[in-house]
Amino acid sequence: MKKTFLTLAILSTVAQADEGMWMPQQLPQVAKQLKAAGLKLDPANLTKLTEFPMNAIVSLGGCSASFVSPQGLVATNHHCVYNSVAVNSTPERDLLANGFLAKTHAEELPAAPGSHIFVTKDVANVSDKIISPEVAKLAGKARVDAMEKNMKSMVAECEKDAGHRCTVSSYYGGLEFYLIKQLDIRDVRLVHAPPAGVGKFGGDTDNWMWPRHTGDYGFYRAYVSKDGKSAAYAKDNVPYVPQTHLKIAREGVKEGDFIMALGYPGRTSRHRLPSEVVAAFDWDYPTFVRVSAETLAIIARETKTNEDAKLKYAGQVANVNNYYKNRKGMMNSYEGSDILARKTREHADMKAWVNANPARQKEYAADIEQVEKLIAQRDAETKRNFLLPRATPQLLTVARRLYRLSNESTKPNAERKTGYQERDLPTLTASVAAVERSYDEKVDKALVLNFLKQYAAQPKAERNASFDAAVGVNDGMSEAQLQAVLDTMYAGSKLGAKEERAAWVGKTPADFKASNDSFIKAAVAMYDAGMKREAEEEELAGKIQQAYATYMKAKIAYMTSKGQPVYPDANGTLRVTFGKIAGRDHGADGTGSWSAFTTVKGVVAKATGEGEFNAPAAQLAAIQAKDFGKYVDPKLKTVPVNYLATLDITGGNSGSAALNSKAEFIGLAFDGTLDSIISDWDFNKANTRDIQVDVRYMLWNMKHVDKADNLLKEMNVE
Repeated sequence: MKKTFLTLAILSTVAQADEGMWMPQQLPQVAKQLKAAGLKLDPANLTKLTEFPMNAIVSLGGCSASFVSPQGLVATNHHCVYNSVAVNSTPERDLLANGFLAKTHAEELPAAPGSHIFVTKDVANVSDKIISPEVAKLAGKARVDAMEKNMKSMVAECEKDAGHRCTVSSYYGGLEFYLIKQLDIRDVRLVHAPPAGVGKFGGDTDNWMWPRHTGDYGFYRAYVSKDGKSAAYAKDNVPYVPQTHLKIAREGVKEGDFIMALGYPGRTSRHRLPSEVVAAFDWDYPTFVRVSAETLAIIARETKTNEDAKLKYAGQVANVNNYYKNRKGMMNSYEGSDILARKTREHADMKAWVNANPARQKEYAADIEQVEKLIAQRDAETKRNFLLPRATPQLLTVARRLYRLSNESTKPNAERKTGYQERDLPTLTASVAAVERSYDEKVDKALVLNFLKQYAAQPKAERNASFDAAVGVNDGMSEAQLQAVLDTMYAGSKLGAKEERAAWVGKTPADFKASNDSFIKAAVAMYDAGMKREAEEEELAGKIQQAYATYMKAKIAYMTSKGQPVYPDANGTLRVTFGKIAGRDHGADGTGSWSAFTTVKGVVAKATGEGEFNAPAAQLAAIQAKDFGKYVDPKLKTVPVNYLATLDITGGNSGSAALNSKAEFIGLAFDGTLDSIISDWDFNKANTRDIQVDVRYMLWNMKHVDKADNLLKEMNVE
């Protein structure tokens, strides 16, 4: 094994129980901890991405999921299929409220445009190829450009294997890079989602809270061409046959049992600088919370009497609500804590350790000081530009992306910007089409006006000159004047029509320049300044990457010298976390205790018949009749709904398969508790608990309420 910084760090340390989002290739180094925790498999088996159980774990590109049948059936969270349910819903056929079940393959519905199922096939360390000796001599934008060239070349070679998607992911702040190869399944279909009164029971009131009674599960199916290749949606495509799939556990779980979750956590920030902690909690999060509250209020107001618009924005509302509460929880946990003081002290101790040795000082000290200045510069830019995307009409954003595609398409494919190469066209085209079921002019205009007022009130020096000129923003404009500007711009465009948007894909820059469409004209007018600004951002990014990588190299060396574990922050790539099913001695308010399980008794107790607690009548009747079948827990004497565990997860882990000691499916991770989400920044072993939906609740609801016997038979659990 090549001893990278990552592997050396793990080899030199002892992992702490429950903490760590481990890369599969790291697991042999924590084998003793895994076995001691209760794993009955050989930990080495978890490093084999093309074998069971790892090859059953998939990514949805924002959520995690897993194959649970030999016919490509994929289990994930309800909130991960939510947008697909929403785009297939109409006021006359409200699948969100009533749920959806396909009894046959023919009844399955296309998932939301742009949906993918990614199956990881290979992961390889390519750090030396991305930061080659030649690249290491470069700085700023030249460094970024050279790195991107190497990445694109590597990706292009990897994707010669048709039907695969390859990416290069950065670890430890740009210190290491891994090439990840995934089978890209593009025909994804909605199979089953319970009613919102099950899948979203408790809504935003219960989100991040305990006790919880949410049936957060749903099912997709992966489809491929008749010859087994990745293909776009087609009626004659056939279900994908995975190499293996997860088997449903025959025995229920209990408190103290081993548990692991396999999935794709999004982002954590445990290795961040103290200044980045300050930026997040003093400005980023408070500002996000304020803006999110305004966004939710406006959407609610503008869709109040328009059911179709309400459905179009349902996915966005759910997403904003989720992060709105998340950030508020982060801020509450941070307030009064010693996180900043401790991280500041640790950072000072690390710098003292560096400066105590001439060799270390020569290697690390300059970049550690430099990265602080560069981060401050980046944070200032972030603040200045924060309102601009929110003050930009959605169709102008679409127009700018289409015009960028047109310009990039004039170049050889290898020279195009990442995101605009031939490999990106299906995703880009799907995103343009997806506007149809996520856009309403009245709602969009109200949102834009709200933030345009705030943007226009900024000093001219802090605004974007090209945007101002293209849209018509000037100092001192009243709300009525800004409203008039927007009315004229929206009225002057046809991009609200699906066919019109699609027609612009593939047009030349000359076509764009000749257009009188108001959004197209604005996109053209903003292009040159946008490219200049992008180059300036890349210059800064190149400097940050170089300095930050050195900072992380120093931090790893320092932590390793102290015997502390150094796993990489989550970055959207495949990870394994393990722990045990466990309640807590006391709740977040310091009183009482949290039991490890909730049951259907709590569903009845919370059910109000309306709003977020509108449990389906058929479900309540089954509970009252104690129609539980074989899904009764022997100790609880009823059906369990959710349970707590000590797993180390974050956003992106939603839909992660929860597995027992034999790698059998025991549920789906879907949330954390409000006072433990601060673990994204600072792992708190005492408080950290994540929440799973128990597979017994899933199966009971499917059998006794939704009558999904076809799926139960497919999963071999009849």
